Amino acid sequence: MSDQDFAFLARRLLAENGYSMRAAAKAMHYDVAFLSRALNGKQRPSRKLAKALDDLVGAQGALLGSVPSGDEHERVSRSAAEPSRIDQETVRALGRVLLAYRHLDDTARPETLIPAVMAQARTTMAMLKETRGRHWNALATVASEYVQFAGWLKAQVREDAEAIALLDRALEIADDINNGTLAAQALNFRGYLARQQGAPQAVARWFSAAAFTPGAHPAQRLGDMLQAAAGMAAMNETQDALHLLGRAEALVDRAAAAPLPESAYWLTPAFNRLNMGLCALELGRCDEAVDHFETGLAGLPREQQGAVWTGEHRAALQRARQAR
Repeated sequence: MSDQDFAFLARRLLAENGYSMRAAAKAMHYDVAFLSRALNGKQRPSRKLAKALDDLVGAQGALLGSVPSGDEHERVSRSAAEPSRIDQETVRALGRVLLAYRHLDDTARPETLIPAVMAQARTTMAMLKETRGRHWNALATVASEYVQFAGWLKAQVREDAEAIALLDRALEIADDINNGTLAAQALNFRGYLARQQGAPQAVARWFSAAAFTPGAHPAQRLGDMLQAAAGMAAMNETQDALHLLGRAEALVDRAAAAPLPESAYWLTPAFNRLNMGLCALELGRCDEAVDHFETGLAGLPREQQGAVWTGEHRAALQRARQAR
């Protein structure tokens, strides 16, 4: 992450949480002039400052994680300038920042994250284009996930054309490296976008494609089958929806037992209860839907409780309560 990216992200997070620069400086016991320099990109932020800001906005360590150490910063900067010099530690540093961005999606608005994530995605893709040798595959994995995550953020703010282009590119890279987990997630995000567009046929198509992608994690398959079934139910293809629901239910124990990859850390049993709720609601099983939504939302980790992406499920819960 560049100093400018961090400065923009930190300023937006402070604003989201109701802090002016002066109020933030007072709360953290920092000189306001020093904080202003750091948050206007004129001074490289220290990890101590990043931690203080993280604590202030309740980012649960994600903002701190987005700031590489001095060695990591130098290594990534050098590799960006000379991609032929990329090494394993550089790829790991890029991956650690990416994971921090993903966790920030649980506490920040997508509009806040998009500039920094897009900048990092462009940098990583440029590095990938010029990289050769034994670290290419690992860098391609990180690049695919950066582009995929950028597409997800764009989908949330309904910049649909950009979201589709990003997700298609992420899928291409995932296929190049035979990474079924990342391929399935890119397809899943296309299904999410189709649902926001009110296109049930596309919902069924994209989530079905994700569910049956070779190499997908069992928890992905479970959630994708449930959401594909919801799309089918919305088209009154009830028998097909019930058949797919049965296949999904048979995966519950296996999905819960399989360790989750970092690239899909949120696919917990509680999260998939939300997908069960979406399916039950479309099938007209409103009491079941209410139970799934209430249990799923209550079971999310504390840092995800107020995530913007839960808004869809909270709205669906209200519809289910009104319809029963």
